[in-house]
Amino acid sequence: MTPGTLNPGEIHPAALDAMAYIRSVPTQDLFNLVEAFASVAASGNRSAEVCGETLQRILNGEPVSDRYILGLAWSMKTMETMEVE
Repeated sequence: MTPGTLNPGEIHPAALDAMAYIRSVPTQDLFNLVEAFASVAASGNRSAEVCGETLQRILNGEPVSDRYILGLAWSMKTMETMEVE
């Protein structure tokens, strides 16, 4: 592979930080997020569908790919920023 290209099976380095961020959120808050994502997903929001299922898999200890972890962390940070403003 060339520099800047992930090798097959290699996770994106930022996914480690993203997972650390997700795991730093109190468990009850994560369960609340699952419910919030489910509520928004019911109206057909695809991002909420994917994020909610991804978070549920993480909470269940199931494998999750790096791109899902990155997307979930980005969405959570975006929501966090929206709450502050």
